[in-house]
Amino acid sequence: MEAIAFCPAHVTGFFKAHVEENLGFPEKFGSMGAGFSIKEGVTTKVTISTKTNQDEKFRISTKGYQSDKTDVSEFVLNEFLNLGDFENIFFDIEHQISIPVGYGLGSSAAVALSLSYALDQVLETKLDRVDIGKIAHNAEVNCKTGLGDVLASYHGGFEIRVKPGAPGIGKVEKIDTKNISVIMICFSPISTNKFLQEQLSKINGLGGKMVDRLLESKNYNNFQEMSLEFAKYVKVMTPRMEKLIEELSFNGIKSGVALFGETVFSMVPKEQESKVLEILKKYPEGKIIKSELDLQGARVLNN
Repeated sequence: MEAIAFCPAHVTGFFKAHVEENLGFPEKFGSMGAGFSIKEGVTTKVTISTKTNQDEKFRISTKGYQSDKTDVSEFVLNEFLNLGDFENIFFDIEHQISIPVGYGLGSSAAVALSLSYALDQVLETKLDRVDIGKIAHNAEVNCKTGLGDVLASYHGGFEIRVKPGAPGIGKVEKIDTKNISVIMICFSPISTNKFLQEQLSKINGLGGKMVDRLLESKNYNNFQEMSLEFAKYVKVMTPRMEKLIEELSFNGIKSGVALFGETVFSMVPKEQESKVLEILKKYPEGKIIKSELDLQGARVLNN
């Protein structure tokens, strides 16, 4: 038997982390903030069969962009193994990753959530969607790979996270944005774990204010302006990013920064696509992604 599920990649433009007050309750950890999900992401296929080797429980493989860690996948699998008698089952888990890993595109959240949906389907555990989301969120928190991407990519679209936490606890307000292209360029990765430890107190003051400001305007151009302000404030801008952002701005194109990676994104009307791509192609060392918003969020792909 097999099941396939998909979770969109997610970009955060700014955020406020909520961790210290919720020690011992990972589903209450999380972040307020804003970002968007795109049509690229992670597709996970889980195939189950009867064990032939008692020492081997699972195999995890990756196609497309590679991840150097399997701890998030293993955490999710172990949570499902605790839900029933699956001792004699071998799990073949394959992640197809269509976005660069470590560049601020929420790849670990997409791995966790797509795997949670696929396992629920193939094992017929019939969990509520919220509980599927909580398992993925707790995997991210426990493995220290993120705080708010699971909640965001669970819902999809362009969102403001108005209450932190796992799906069912955290809340989002979606912003309706029609006919928008998302074009981004990824230069190099940044360790989310390291950044969170070093910068948290600095981040939170500004991130909270920005949530309130965006709730008032609900405008994607305002969001991009705030994202740049946030990135400059927390000092993640590299000279290469600054040069590109200046050139985009000179051509009347707004942009933002994906947290956390050396990644610049631009949300533009479709008629401006070619102008943005023309500028980004001057940076051959970067990986360019052209996409659109994914409005559905994480989901099972086969019935």
